[in-house]
Amino acid sequence: MTLHTEDLELGYGPLRVVKDLSVEIPPGKVTMIVGTNACGKSTLLRGLARLLTPTRGAVYLDGKGITTWRSKDVAGVLGLLPQSPTAPEGITVADLVGRGRYPHQGVFRRWSAEDDDAVAKAMLATDTVELAARPVDELSGGQRQRVWIAMALAQRTPLLLLDEPTTFLDIAHQVEVLDLLSDLNAEDGRTIVIVLHDLNLAARYGDHLIAMKDGRIAAEGAPADILTAELVADVFGMPCRVIEDPVSATPLVVPIGRRRATPREEGTPDAS
Repeated sequence: MTLHTEDLELGYGPLRVVKDLSVEIPPGKVTMIVGTNACGKSTLLRGLARLLTPTRGAVYLDGKGITTWRSKDVAGVLGLLPQSPTAPEGITVADLVGRGRYPHQGVFRRWSAEDDDAVAKAMLATDTVELAARPVDELSGGQRQRVWIAMALAQRTPLLLLDEPTTFLDIAHQVEVLDLLSDLNAEDGRTIVIVLHDLNLAARYGDHLIAMKDGRIAAEGAPADILTAELVADVFGMPCRVIEDPVSATPLVVPIGRRRATPREEGTPDAS
């Protein structure tokens, strides 16, 4: 299942956000989209998921214009976790996760053991089993985010798009979620696209990196090939050093802020 755009333009009313953007999402890989706030990351993801109609150009799913697909057919092959999802009032965790299976239902196909298995495994993977009977609107932000991720996983689509899936999560759960998504990709070759703010996590978990600036692609490729101090300065306006991550051997961005090492901290003898 392939996903690509040609000369894509997206916006809201007269405002153009994504401009003349052509990109091919590498199939079977984890792609990370990074950039500053309001650079067009989430807008691009919404366009890829057919939530926004292009003002120019097109998105192609498996070689066909995505606007020509039936909505249910798109939902059966492309799962989406948007940035700020909303749940019906009073819905329980188990019911919400179960909604991830709706695209697989039909006139002649009812709820099955396969659906039960998909929901159970998604909740187990996201550590939400104990929350099953609780209303979603009573959960903390981090718990709620894990439930939404579980719903996206339960959909079991070959393409999975996630907009800031680690929002509200503490660092331990951030790593757990990205480990989980990486494992899914390794197990079944699922194509995963993630919008992420954390450059270092994006470099560690992404096979392919897309850096956006002002609605266009500033650079794309393997993190080790494109993530440089010059790129970070251009895209984020931040001076930094890029070194090798001692754990993953991927690029590690070290910001250079006003709080720098003092001579004593650098090992220089005290002037006294």
